[in-house]
Amino acid sequence: MFLGTYTPRLDDKNRLVLPARFRDAFADGLVITRGQERCLCVWPVAGFTAATEQLSTAPLTSKAARDYLRVLFAGAHDEVPDKQGRVTVPQALRDYAGLVRDCAVIGANTRVEIWAADAWEQYLGAQEDTFSALSQEVPPGLL
Repeated sequence: MFLGTYTPRLDDKNRLVLPARFRDAFADGLVITRGQERCLCVWPVAGFTAATEQLSTAPLTSKAARDYLRVLFAGAHDEVPDKQGRVTVPQALRDYAGLVRDCAVIGANTRVEIWAADAWEQYLGAQEDTFSALSQEVPPGLL
């Protein structure tokens, strides 16, 4: 399980240092791809494989499913972090997420998300009131 918020920076070679707490989970490799709300999702290879197995049950007759799968897989990038826990974020993914220098890396249970730091702050600020208002309700989509 991935937890917490971290604030690394992209270096001059467009590499991002993964938080130390996450490195063991990514030691055998990872997949970075587009996420919703203009963030990037980082999955351990096994986690990405499991998620894509679920996605493969979507009917190919569904235009929405085809569109989603195309965007997800076309932007996917796999690699193994170096010994310092650095991964290279490709230009197309940096452009998609608006990553320039300052980043927010957040644990999101089964995956990690990479956000432009300012975009994360805006998103979090907009969502905190909604989150606190769910005090006695089940979050949408869970039950």
